[in-house]
Amino acid sequence: MSDHIDHDRRRFFGTAAMTIAAAQFGIIGSVEAQSAKDAAAIKPGTNTSFGPLKQIDAGLLNVGYAEAGPADGPAVILLHGWPYDIYSFVDVAPLLAQAGCRVIVPYVRGYGTTRFLSQDTFRNGQPAALAVDLIALMDALKIEKAILAGFDWGARTADIVAALWPERVKALVSVSGYLIGSQQAGKMPLPPKAELQWWYQFYFATERGRAGYEKYRHDFSKLIWQLASPKWNFDDATFDRSAASFDNPDHVDIVIHNYRWRLDLAKGEPKYDEVEKRLAAAPVIAVPTITMEGDANGAPHPEPAAYAKMFSGKYAHRTITGGIGHNLPQEAPQAFAQAVIDVAGY
Repeated sequence: MSDHIDHDRRRFFGTAAMTIAAAQFGIIGSVEAQSAKDAAAIKPGTNTSFGPLKQIDAGLLNVGYAEAGPADGPAVILLHGWPYDIYSFVDVAPLLAQAGCRVIVPYVRGYGTTRFLSQDTFRNGQPAALAVDLIALMDALKIEKAILAGFDWGARTADIVAALWPERVKALVSVSGYLIGSQQAGKMPLPPKAELQWWYQFYFATERGRAGYEKYRHDFSKLIWQLASPKWNFDDATFDRSAASFDNPDHVDIVIHNYRWRLDLAKGEPKYDEVEKRLAAAPVIAVPTITMEGDANGAPHPEPAAYAKMFSGKYAHRTITGGIGHNLPQEAPQAFAQAVIDVAGY
């Protein structure tokens, strides 16, 4: 789920001047969940499957991914988070394909049909590694430049690639905005109420937590879905379609390492040190961007006014109303697809 809110961003929370300035420049907006005018109308949950999944060797991985739309269309890569999977985009992908986009929806390392090519590769969940995975996938698919759109871990990966490799990114859609962080920022304590929201992160820091997630990963993930999207009445079939991807043999290793790395309780790999150093400086994102937030997001997330200054290109924020939680693309697919279509024209 969303990374720590670092010290520099926390100090902007609730700052009236930022909010007023954002409103003056059209940064803070609100749209109804079903108000998109150009994306085709769709009821969430309309689609329950993708076409046959594809596999491709890319970097350290053999990546499983869904693809939709014309092969020569503008590339859009949709990126999921934890504990979710590609089905977060099962209604978004056909909308974008209908709009003429080539849509790629990959399983991140540790999920679904994605596998490491070598048994000897360290099962690393640090953000820099996931970002390098995405670049490797684009190279393997011969995609020079793409629109990146994601939420949770996926938004963070998209943010990192947009910040450090802007030549590969046409535009960005990021749920919960600017999620680039660092281990140093992760050491900063938060007020007690904020720390409470990270209960699972502290649980994962223990061996009991690792064993508990290994044993109860489906029940654990369903609880996170309920807490992160308290007004989303998903059914068992919807959850089970995604939960199947958590049976990946590397899933627990990747998830536990990701959260322990954030607290500096697990080391990353030296080959990513330079990337992490650049990310620790909180680089500004210059590509055209739309950030989004659900009005009922139960997961930890920064306020839009706190991160507006981190986007220096053409930029807008959309708050999606109607009880929309953390899994925004699955709960409000039309609004998410519309943001991708709109940012393509920025």
